[in-house]
Amino acid sequence: MPSGPARMPSDRLLTVLTCPLCPSALTRADGALRCAARHTFDIARHGYVSLLTGHRRAPSADSAEMVRSRAAFLRAGHYDPLARALADLAAGLAPADATVLDAGAGTGHHLSAVLDALPGALGVGLDTSPAALRATVRAHPRAEAAGWDVWRPWPVRTGCAHLVLNVFAPRNGPEFRRVLRPDGALLVVTPTARHLRELREPLGLLAVDSRKEERLRRTLSAAFRLARTEPLEFAPVLTAEDVVGLVAMSPSAHHLDAARLRERVARAVTPVRVTASFAVSVYRPRAAAQ
Repeated sequence: MPSGPARMPSDRLLTVLTCPLCPSALTRADGALRCAARHTFDIARHGYVSLLTGHRRAPSADSAEMVRSRAAFLRAGHYDPLARALADLAAGLAPADATVLDAGAGTGHHLSAVLDALPGALGVGLDTSPAALRATVRAHPRAEAAGWDVWRPWPVRTGCAHLVLNVFAPRNGPEFRRVLRPDGALLVVTPTARHLRELREPLGLLAVDSRKEERLRRTLSAAFRLARTEPLEFAPVLTAEDVVGLVAMSPSAHHLDAARLRERVARAVTPVRVTASFAVSVYRPRAAAQ
């Protein structure tokens, strides 16, 4: 059965990305992106661009199974209050035609909610997982995606972004600051120590560091000032399959094999009401030193 024409990145994306090797501007050429020095980067049939060299998945990248689990869990609406909170904040932080970067985009679910709140915005998700990149470009008509390790210097123009999203993902403070406009904002979501507390002991989940927020602020303090932090807590009711999907999309999935997880979930009482607890923080860039 024909799969249809390949999706191509938008012209607007080319005003955001740069060659990761030069860096210089990128243009489309023969189904790829290319710079003046002829460094060439493939455009996947799904529409994302591969800026990382080589073809091996990064060890920390989400597997296809993790991405499927996350997509199914989020589509079921269990974290909708978080998506709404991000959309509401974004609408007050960025103009309608903003450029939004999502560092560690995952499925693009949260980026999609923000784009719905900013009707002329471009969203660009960065992730190392090909499965996540495929999901991101499908998440919204104005969502683009590029394969990149957010710990490394980004192939993104300095000062091009109105808003950077960082939802349960690695935090590269210097790059957040570099790519943001002086009047831009960084929107960070972290789980609190209360997050999923009902599941932690029976399933053997990793604990959330109670000093996580403190460490986050210290990490970002050189380049950002904390504008505000809003607590967000709600209590979704999860079936056994929901619980399996939730754990499969979390860092605990790297430490707990699927068979053992299902065995532990089978012994637990479900449906179960769990605590979803987050800190949603808005940071503003500090003025550059003169």
